Amino acid sequence: MAQNDDPVVAKRRSFLQALGVSAGLATLGTTTAVSAAEDDTAPMSYELPDLPYAYDALEPHIDQRIMELHHGTHHQGYVDGANSALKKLAEIREAGEFEGIKHVKRDLSFNLSGHVNHTVFWENMSPDGGGEPDGGLRNNIEADFGSFEAFRSEFTEAANAVESNGWAMLFYEPVADRLIVGQVESQNQLAHQDSTPILALDVWEHAYYLQYEADRDEYVEAWWNVVDWDDVARRCRAVQSGEDPY
Repeated sequence: MAQNDDPVVAKRRSFLQALGVSAGLATLGTTTAVSAAEDDTAPMSYELPDLPYAYDALEPHIDQRIMELHHGTHHQGYVDGANSALKKLAEIREAGEFEGIKHVKRDLSFNLSGHVNHTVFWENMSPDGGGEPDGGLRNNIEADFGSFEAFRSEFTEAANAVESNGWAMLFYEPVADRLIVGQVESQNQLAHQDSTPILALDVWEHAYYLQYEADRDEYVEAWWNVVDWDDVARRCRAVQSGEDPY
């Protein structure tokens, strides 16, 4: 990183590169972007980001083998699925035959959401995480939930109550200018339109089953020990000031 780089700008550049972004390419909305191929007529593509820590760095709270499979197999699968959907869309456009577009659009929505959700999830965790937030993030949480303890209880219960597979997320909701806890079923259902996730917890079984088996509650409780509140606070500051948190 150049000495004059602003930390927020550098963090955003790193995130966009992780999603597969070349320098200077505009983002799609506020959460995703793609890198342009050398051939302007070729589909653009997404790439699997590197983890910001080693696979075993979150132990004993999240097992190394879970991280290896979760990142290298499951997240890679969403990247491959999103790229496949882009390729199919390009073929549909070229042929001018849109009969199957509904299914391709559904595949792109599901896989691209999985890619973005996981990229935020990895960066929300750290081997030096845990504890409680302070500063502006703490103030925001207390203003919108009453206390950190009340927020944590609501987030925990939301995570444990997700039906089947999905996510618990802390969103910044710009219409009411507040933080809200939400559930996202699968990768993209029950989305909070125009809200930006600043904290994401994956409660798909592949995120915990090898270590915690069917005990999601225990996994969620352990996860609090690796939450990177500095990353969450950075995202919160960015969205409140109208900047891109990615």
